[in-house]
Amino acid sequence: MNGISFIGGGRMAEAMISGLLAAKLVAADRVWVADPDAARRELLHKEYGVKVFEDAVAVWGNDLVVLAVKPQVVEKVLGQCRAVAGANHLLVSIAAGISIATLEGALAGSNARVIRVMPNTPALVQQGATALSAGTLASADDLKTAQKLFDAVGVSVILPEHLLDAVTGLSGSGPAYVLSFIEAMIDSGIKGGLDQTTARTLVLQTVLGTATMAMQTGEHPAQLRAMVTSPGGTTIAGLQIMERAGFNGIVMEAVEAAVRRSQELGKPRA
Repeated sequence: MNGISFIGGGRMAEAMISGLLAAKLVAADRVWVADPDAARRELLHKEYGVKVFEDAVAVWGNDLVVLAVKPQVVEKVLGQCRAVAGANHLLVSIAAGISIATLEGALAGSNARVIRVMPNTPALVQQGATALSAGTLASADDLKTAQKLFDAVGVSVILPEHLLDAVTGLSGSGPAYVLSFIEAMIDSGIKGGLDQTTARTLVLQTVLGTATMAMQTGEHPAQLRAMVTSPGGTTIAGLQIMERAGFNGIVMEAVEAAVRRSQELGKPRA
């Protein structure tokens, strides 16, 4: 990878930069970042040795460009960059809810290739889950190039675009739901008499260990749950309360609400 540019230097862009440099996929001086926030530019330059710019137009000297700005400003930013975009450019967008049609429309006439991506925040610790969809001009090689970026900070899958809103609601927003569960578990430990440090340690290891067990065994969650649910025991007593509160339904409704919001963000703006 000769070079990569980022339009937007927020936390997700930083996660990708950290992963790319750790994997030695690109040299620091070939990573260019455009961000209007001077403090953010200074932090990224000092921490990672990347080149920083205030103007998004300035970073199109690299053929691979990652769009990492808020969804609300995507069309404005790409409109400013259209004149410098060309057929040699691959634009990888991580803007939530912004469709390939919108991205390609904002770059109309440039023939830039587009890939739409939905990552998540565990990429910050190289444990992200990412889905990618190719635009109308993107090739199989373009997808492989984009996958290299996200496999450096976790795992990735390729999906048709119509499924990306579902991904946004599930793995994109999912860390917030898992963290809410973790917070509640820690609070319950404290309520039971544990100090905060002990409760946090036990809960985080329980969540990490359970996820690792599920991944390594490949068993359905219901099968693994049965292993810890003894007849007349403590676990079934707790599960009864969760069932009574409609825990599964609440989680499903939360994901569905996030999916709907992703669809709203993707609607054309007046």
